[in-house]
Amino acid sequence: MAKKSYIPASDEQFLEWAKNLVVCATDNATKWKVGAPEASVNDLIDDFENKLAAAKNPNRGKVDVMKKQEARKVLEKECRMYVQGFLARNPYVTNPDREMMGLNIYDVTPTVVPPPSVPVQGDLYFPAAGLVEVKNIRATGVQEDKKTVQGVRIYYGILGAPDESGKFRIEKPPKTGDDLPHSVFTRQKKYRFDFTGESGRQIFFCLRYENSKGQAGPWGKILQSFIP
Repeated sequence: MAKKSYIPASDEQFLEWAKNLVVCATDNATKWKVGAPEASVNDLIDDFENKLAAAKNPNRGKVDVMKKQEARKVLEKECRMYVQGFLARNPYVTNPDREMMGLNIYDVTPTVVPPPSVPVQGDLYFPAAGLVEVKNIRATGVQEDKKTVQGVRIYYGILGAPDESGKFRIEKPPKTGDDLPHSVFTRQKKYRFDFTGESGRQIFFCLRYENSKGQAGPWGKILQSFIP
């Protein structure tokens, strides 16, 4: 049976969910030891709310509906990245916290699930300016037992002095994945990052498997390149 998405299907419910997510994450960022959502997310919420209102207008046209759908797509992507990178497997975020934000509730019943034991690697691909894709994600050496692998967490950071937001910055090249402060979790064989506005900066990635309990396997090799 497919796992139900935590993202509401209804546009109105999704809008309220996104607003609640930002408020909860901002109020609890210190407790959860994460950065609060970027101020730009509120701008995306306002943009979606305005376009949703236009799309519900009796005099709406196809363009209004398309603009609403595109605004939702952009906002949904930002929300997913924040949830996956900062909240999904954060040990400081409790199940009551997740329930408050409408996120997936994890089973706390102890089960014997060994941590992954095989490193994971990937290749870097650059489809367009500002875009970096980690693709061909695979085990290094012996194939990992699927029972011990839920997916891959990709850690990343951009080399450089912090800007006003400090977004994705690291002060020096990492020695291991522990030196990379941001991450996303995926069950796919590839993941695309959008670093628009960061062209020319040096970017670092490091991957490792995670099991269903959030236990991590060994680090893979550091991947590095320059954002196109």
